[in-house]
Amino acid sequence: MNEPQQPTYLVSAYTDPVVVQIHGKANYLNCNTFREFIEKVVSDGKSHVVLDFENCKGMDSTFLGILAGTAIELRKRTPPGVLILCKLGERNHDLVCNLGLQNLLTIGEDLGKCDSAAAAAEFSALKNVEVSDAKNVLNAHENLVKADAENAAKFQDVIAFLKNQVEAKDKE
Repeated sequence: MNEPQQPTYLVSAYTDPVVVQIHGKANYLNCNTFREFIEKVVSDGKSHVVLDFENCKGMDSTFLGILAGTAIELRKRTPPGVLILCKLGERNHDLVCNLGLQNLLTIGEDLGKCDSAAAAAEFSALKNVEVSDAKNVLNAHENLVKADAENAAKFQDVIAFLKNQVEAKDKE
Protein backbone atom coordinates (compact mmCIF):
# COMPACT_ATOMS: atom_id res chain seq x y z
CA MET A 1 0.00 0.00 0.00
CA ASN A 2 1.36 3.41 -0.95
CA GLU A 3 1.91 5.94 1.81
CA PRO A 4 -0.15 9.14 1.38
CA GLN A 5 1.81 12.24 0.32
CA GLN A 6 0.10 14.43 2.89
CA PRO A 7 -0.54 13.38 6.48
CA THR A 8 -4.08 12.15 6.99
CA TYR A 9 -6.41 11.32 9.85
CA LEU A 10 -8.83 8.46 9.20
CA VAL A 11 -11.76 8.43 11.62
CA SER A 12 -14.53 6.16 12.77
CA ALA A 13 -16.67 8.78 14.49
CA TYR A 14 -19.81 6.77 15.07
CA THR A 15 -18.29 3.89 17.00
CA ASP A 16 -17.69 3.53 20.71
CA PRO A 17 -14.89 4.17 21.21
CA VAL A 18 -14.22 6.75 18.51
CA VAL A 19 -11.13 5.59 16.59
CA VAL A 20 -8.65 7.79 14.71
CA GLN A 21 -5.79 6.42 12.62
CA ILE A 22 -2.93 8.86 12.06
CA HIS A 23 -0.92 8.54 8.85
CA GLY A 24 2.22 10.61 8.32
CA LYS A 25 3.54 13.27 10.69
CA ALA A 26 1.04 14.99 13.01
CA ASN A 27 2.10 18.61 13.46
CA TYR A 28 0.92 22.21 13.67
CA LEU A 29 0.65 22.40 9.89
CA ASN A 30 -2.03 19.72 9.65
CA CYS A 31 -3.65 19.17 13.04
CA ASN A 32 -6.22 21.99 13.13
CA THR A 33 -8.91 19.86 11.49
CA PHE A 34 -8.04 17.01 13.86
CA ARG A 35 -8.40 19.40 16.82
CA GLU A 36 -11.80 20.59 15.57
CA PHE A 37 -12.94 16.99 15.10
CA ILE A 38 -11.81 15.93 18.58
CA GLU A 39 -13.45 18.99 20.18
CA LYS A 40 -16.72 18.14 18.39
CA VAL A 41 -16.57 14.49 19.43
CA VAL A 42 -15.97 15.44 23.07
CA SER A 43 -18.66 18.15 23.05
CA ASP A 44 -21.09 15.60 21.57
CA GLY A 45 -20.60 13.47 24.68
CA LYS A 46 -18.20 10.79 23.44
CA SER A 47 -15.97 9.76 26.31
CA HIS A 48 -13.72 7.07 24.84
CA VAL A 49 -11.28 7.96 22.08
CA VAL A 50 -8.61 5.64 20.66
CA LEU A 51 -5.77 6.97 18.52
CA ASP A 52 -3.88 4.47 16.37
CA PHE A 53 -0.28 5.61 15.73
CA GLU A 54 0.90 2.60 13.74
CA ASN A 55 1.42 4.74 10.61
CA CYS A 56 2.31 7.98 12.39
CA LYS A 57 5.82 9.13 11.47
CA GLY A 58 6.11 11.61 14.35
CA MET A 59 4.39 14.44 16.18
CA ASP A 60 5.24 17.93 17.34
CA SER A 61 4.45 19.70 20.58
CA THR A 62 1.35 21.38 19.12
CA PHE A 63 -0.23 18.02 18.34
CA LEU A 64 0.82 16.71 21.75
CA GLY A 65 -0.80 19.77 23.35
CA ILE A 66 -4.06 18.93 21.59
CA LEU A 67 -3.83 15.42 23.05
CA ALA A 68 -3.20 16.89 26.51
CA GLY A 69 -6.20 19.22 26.22
CA THR A 70 -8.41 16.37 25.06
CA ALA A 71 -7.30 14.12 27.92
CA ILE A 72 -7.90 16.92 30.44
CA GLU A 73 -11.43 17.51 29.10
CA LEU A 74 -12.25 13.80 29.11
CA ARG A 75 -11.07 13.42 32.72
CA LYS A 76 -13.51 16.15 33.83
CA ARG A 77 -16.44 13.92 32.85
CA THR A 78 -18.54 11.94 35.27
CA PRO A 79 -17.62 9.16 34.91
CA PRO A 80 -14.23 10.20 33.53
CA GLY A 81 -13.56 9.59 29.86
CA VAL A 82 -10.35 8.17 28.47
CA LEU A 83 -7.96 8.91 25.63
CA ILE A 84 -6.05 5.79 24.58
CA LEU A 85 -2.94 5.85 22.39
CA CYS A 86 -2.17 2.56 20.61
CA LYS A 87 0.74 1.31 18.54
CA LEU A 88 2.88 4.35 19.40
CA GLY A 89 6.23 2.89 18.52
CA GLU A 90 9.32 3.75 20.53
CA ARG A 91 9.93 7.29 19.23
CA ASN A 92 6.33 8.48 19.61
CA HIS A 93 6.14 6.78 23.02
CA ASP A 94 9.22 8.76 24.10
CA LEU A 95 7.66 12.01 22.83
CA VAL A 96 4.52 11.39 24.91
CA CYS A 97 6.46 10.45 28.02
CA ASN A 98 8.99 13.27 27.72
CA LEU A 99 6.11 15.66 28.37
CA GLY A 100 4.52 13.66 31.19
CA LEU A 101 1.38 12.88 29.18
CA GLN A 102 1.42 9.23 30.24
CA ASN A 103 -0.08 10.52 33.51
CA LEU A 104 -3.14 11.92 31.68
CA LEU A 105 -3.92 9.34 29.07
CA THR A 106 -3.70 5.60 28.57
CA ILE A 107 -0.93 4.07 26.51
CA GLY A 108 -2.01 0.84 24.85
CA GLU A 109 1.36 -0.84 25.11
CA ASP A 110 4.08 -0.72 27.72
CA LEU A 111 7.45 0.18 26.24
CA GLY A 112 9.20 0.48 29.56
CA LYS A 113 10.21 3.44 31.60
CA CYS A 114 9.98 6.86 29.92
CA ASP A 115 12.95 9.14 29.98
CA SER A 116 12.50 12.81 30.77
CA ALA A 117 14.53 14.51 28.04
CA ALA A 118 13.28 18.01 27.24
CA ALA A 119 11.35 18.57 24.02
CA ALA A 120 13.01 20.89 21.48
CA ALA A 121 11.36 24.24 20.60
CA GLU A 122 10.74 24.76 16.89
CA PHE A 123 11.05 28.54 16.50
CA SER A 124 12.01 28.50 12.83
CA ALA A 125 8.70 26.82 11.97
CA LEU A 126 6.68 29.01 14.34
CA LYS A 127 7.79 32.29 12.71
CA ASN A 128 5.48 31.69 9.74
CA VAL A 129 2.37 30.76 11.71
CA GLU A 130 -0.75 32.84 10.98
CA VAL A 131 -2.32 34.57 13.99
CA SER A 132 -5.34 32.20 14.17
CA ASP A 133 -2.97 29.26 14.00
CA ALA A 134 -0.65 30.93 16.54
CA LYS A 135 -3.54 31.09 19.00
CA ASN A 136 -4.18 27.35 18.49
CA VAL A 137 -0.48 26.52 18.84
CA LEU A 138 -0.30 28.68 21.99
CA ASN A 139 -3.35 26.95 23.47
CA ALA A 140 -1.85 23.53 22.71
CA HIS A 141 1.40 24.43 24.50
CA GLU A 142 -0.49 25.85 27.47
CA ASN A 143 -2.30 22.49 27.66
CA LEU A 144 1.08 20.76 27.92
CA VAL A 145 1.88 22.92 30.96
CA LYS A 146 -1.53 22.10 32.49
CA ALA A 147 -0.81 18.42 31.90
CA ASP A 148 2.54 18.52 33.69
CA ALA A 149 3.95 21.58 35.46
CA GLU A 150 7.49 20.48 34.54
CA ASN A 151 6.63 21.34 30.93
CA ALA A 152 6.51 25.04 31.84
CA ALA A 153 10.29 25.24 31.72
CA LYS A 154 10.44 23.25 28.49
CA PHE A 155 8.02 25.51 26.64
CA GLN A 156 8.33 28.89 28.38
CA ASP A 157 10.18 30.40 25.41
CA VAL A 158 7.74 28.98 22.85
CA ILE A 159 4.77 30.25 24.88
CA ALA A 160 6.31 33.70 25.31
CA PHE A 161 7.13 33.87 21.59
CA LEU A 162 3.59 32.89 20.59
CA LYS A 163 1.97 35.30 23.09
CA ASN A 164 4.04 38.13 21.63
CA GLN A 165 3.13 37.11 18.09
CA VAL A 166 -0.61 36.97 18.92
CA GLU A 167 -0.51 40.31 20.78
CA ALA A 168 1.36 42.00 17.92
CA LYS A 169 -1.13 40.73 15.33
CA ASP A 170 -4.08 41.76 17.53
CA LYS A 171 -2.72 45.35 17.67
CA GLU A 172 -2.53 45.60 13.85
